[in-house]
Amino acid sequence: MKSTLIYIGILAAGLLGANTASAQTVAATPPMGWNSYNCFGSAVHEDEVKANTDYMAANLKQHGWEYIVVDFLWSYDNPPGSNIGNPFQLRLQDGSYVPWLTMDKWGRLTPQPTKFPSAFGGNGFKHLADYVHGKGLKFGIHVMRGIPRQAYWAKSPVKGTNCITADMVADTNSKCPWMNHMYGLDMKKPGAQEYLNSILELYASWGVDFIKVDDLSRPYSNAEVEGYQKAIQNCGRPIVLSLSPGETPVAEAAHATKYANMWRMADDFWDNWKEILHMFDYAKSWEGVSGPGHWPDCDMIQIGKLSKRGPVGEERFSRFTQDEEITHVTFWSIFRSPLMIGGNMPENRDFELNLFTNDEVLAANQKGANPKQLYKKDGAMVWYSTIPGTKDIYVGLFNIEDVNKDIAINFADLGLKGKVKVRDLWKKQDVGQFKTSYQQNINLHGATLLRLSPAK
Repeated sequence: MKSTLIYIGILAAGLLGANTASAQTVAATPPMGWNSYNCFGSAVHEDEVKANTDYMAANLKQHGWEYIVVDFLWSYDNPPGSNIGNPFQLRLQDGSYVPWLTMDKWGRLTPQPTKFPSAFGGNGFKHLADYVHGKGLKFGIHVMRGIPRQAYWAKSPVKGTNCITADMVADTNSKCPWMNHMYGLDMKKPGAQEYLNSILELYASWGVDFIKVDDLSRPYSNAEVEGYQKAIQNCGRPIVLSLSPGETPVAEAAHATKYANMWRMADDFWDNWKEILHMFDYAKSWEGVSGPGHWPDCDMIQIGKLSKRGPVGEERFSRFTQDEEITHVTFWSIFRSPLMIGGNMPENRDFELNLFTNDEVLAANQKGANPKQLYKKDGAMVWYSTIPGTKDIYVGLFNIEDVNKDIAINFADLGLKGKVKVRDLWKKQDVGQFKTSYQQNINLHGATLLRLSPAK
């Protein structure tokens, strides 16, 4: 397995040069932001997006957080109080669909104005994106792979083509198993790429900086992944391409590295300790693949107020303990996963805010390099990464046992000789200098993040 991962890492690195310059300058470090899904499901409204924008601008922007992402079904009219996550479309006697999603004459979905009032008059997300940009932040949206089935039924013309319609480019055998609004695109057909070009042209006109494309990684759709990246390159605006949901096949690492900026390693992650344990294993399988412009994604951060309108469980603050939340942020940081907050930020308490504003911890995510697992045994796990331009090393100590325990590291295993200065990044204090090893007693399901420096 190790040799396979080394090969994948080498292959991925070799393909880096094949990416365009703009694709590599986008997401040069793991994207940091907020996504509406875990707190509002399909039912987020414009005022709530603005409230989270205001919170990020006031409290998090100075710490590197910058993306505000509206997740799925923004073209669906959620009635007040509705928390329906994925309403299946039904067909009427004439073949039309209900619920009918808001769509323009070119078969492109647009925001539902009752949820996003600034979209009235065909404005799309332009005014909301302007609001986000006005706060010094970036704006993103979720989209489902393919072309709307209602566009297929309506024979909507494909913009930029001569008499090609949606029914001529759709692959009716390519369907999402959990959302029946879309058909896949047959990328071999004339007009399919033009349809993707047309939606990215629309998104660019709105001012979109990030798109999360769903139903694209499982199963992995090579041709459509390439199609979205080509459309991004054609639209004239730098846009991050995020693939969802996982489990993205590790065998597609080289392809994902070339064409996407981030991709989900696992299915939807929620506030359950067992899912953190599984994420450690997913991350190990992707070890050595991440780098500027391409990041394996652990999924959103399940901290804060969740499921205000679904989609999983009752409205609640995260079910993680405080120690588990520290583990959550520590691992996402040292592994260099994209960091997307899932909770409703205006309801954050001091503890959540402190987790998201520790610059020394966030630096491991943004400035570390080549994260690796040192060991995982006897209920303990250690990951480390290097710090370019220095001889320092970030080290995460994780207690994955159900009791408190001492977790130790030998400096020689990290290539360190002589005395080593240890700094605890969560406590923001130097612990002392040690000669050959260091150990710390860590609460059950807890973690700490250290910076080790050769003593002068």
